[in-house]
Amino acid sequence: MDAAERREFVRTHRTCVFDYPRKEHGPSMSCVYYVINGEDILVSSMLARSKPKAVARDGRVSLCLLDENWPPSYITVYGNAVVEKKGGDDLLIAIYKLMAEQPMPEDERKKLRKLALEEGRCVIRIKPDSTFETPPSHVYDPGDVDTLTHWVGNSLPWDAE
Repeated sequence: MDAAERREFVRTHRTCVFDYPRKEHGPSMSCVYYVINGEDILVSSMLARSKPKAVARDGRVSLCLLDENWPPSYITVYGNAVVEKKGGDDLLIAIYKLMAEQPMPEDERKKLRKLALEEGRCVIRIKPDSTFETPPSHVYDPGDVDTLTHWVGNSLPWDAE
């Protein structure tokens, strides 16, 4: 994938596995929805949860962006994240719109703004700096085994052509 194809993959999908280093034990991973804001990837969370606390400690995160079709393809995006206390309500509305695949009516948006305030919703803003692409190797049919190949993935700067 070139840079344009990687950005298009990020823009046209909506779920990822959000990874961050924990203070103890191995990395934490959770599946989340995300939205794009310019070149940034936005994830919704609650200030009291672990993701914002971990990002405040160490902003290095990775996202494994998933293709929702079977067999899945994916790319991993590495970046630096910051927590923004403002905008959590707007992001929650955008996430629900993405999940429902339709705009939220005004009544629902009011409920979501109230919910975001009650939950202490925040924005985790990720600025991508690199990607790791693993070429998919799929077996669609038993005969594919004869032509199956494996090769190494590529670590690429986010803005590299």
